[in-house]
Amino acid sequence: QVQLVESGGGLVQAGDSLRLSCAASGHTASTPVMGWFRQAPGKEREFVAATSWSGSFTYYLNSVKGRFTISRDPANNTVYLQMNSLKPEDTAVYYCAADQYDRGQYYYARSGMEYWGKGTLVTVSS
Repeated sequence: QVQLVESGGGLVQAGDSLRLSCAASGHTASTPVMGWFRQAPGKEREFVAATSWSGSFTYYLNSVKGRFTISRDPANNTVYLQMNSLKPEDTAVYYCAADQYDRGQYYYARSGMEYWGKGTLVTVSS
């Protein structure tokens, strides 16, 4: 079993930056793939980014490419989402997630991952 705890959300102005953290615990070796999703009020869950503990791949939602960066620190079982040039449309609850396999970006976008954190709220004002 794997536990995921997000932190770093908050209220910021458009154009600001924010870094989210996801602390993973338990049998983290069983979930080599880590990702971030978000859900805005009244909208469906949206895939944001994913990577592996080994750093063998990265996936990004097109609308965040060039602005968001996913990174990881395997020694400390921590995954980050650096968010720059934030826009009001980025406002959402952001969820950390984990999976046993590299199933591909479009699988994750459609079906999510196996394990989920409780989420952290990011609000971007204009």
